Amino acid sequence: MRLFIGVLTLLPLLAAAETAYVTDNLRLSMWETADLSGNRVETLVSGQAFEVLSRNAQTALVELPDGRQGYVSAGYMVTEKPARLIVDETQTENARLVAELDEMRQSFAEPQALVDSLRQETAQLQETIDGNAARMAELEEENQSHVGRASRYQYSLPYNWVGGAILLCLLAGFLGGLWWVDRQSRKRHGGIRVY
Repeated sequence: MRLFIGVLTLLPLLAAAETAYVTDNLRLSMWETADLSGNRVETLVSGQAFEVLSRNAQTALVELPDGRQGYVSAGYMVTEKPARLIVDETQTENARLVAELDEMRQSFAEPQALVDSLRQETAQLQETIDGNAARMAELEEENQSHVGRASRYQYSLPYNWVGGAILLCLLAGFLGGLWWVDRQSRKRHGGIRVY
């Protein structure tokens, strides 16, 4: 029971805990004299670059890019770029790359629209080709049917043509015969019809 009460009393402390981080923003004073006393020349911040002119175990004589010189504690100098500076450079490079990517996307947007248009046109033309191929297959089949019929009837004539031709020949023969008989009769009788 005491354990339970003890846990209950610690619960508010657990709920109030928060996460915190150590700052990486270091401020380093730059002094006029090597014993780091006297007037302060400048306050340097993390990531600020300078040139080391001379150095001993405790201090270093440095020169800023604007030409001012002074002494700093040598224990706080590093030759590698601090994480904050690397992060800033990485973020700057990332922003540049994102801008370049956006620019490239914009430059490819117009050709992409043209490609999409051409793909759509190609699809429509393919549909037309497929439709024409199907129609051509139908016409080829119909043509083969006509060729088959023509080869089957190539030496025959239709009955109505043959019947019409025979009837025409009979009529022409009958009329030709009447004319011939009339002519012969008039020839015998001196040009006079006797019937």
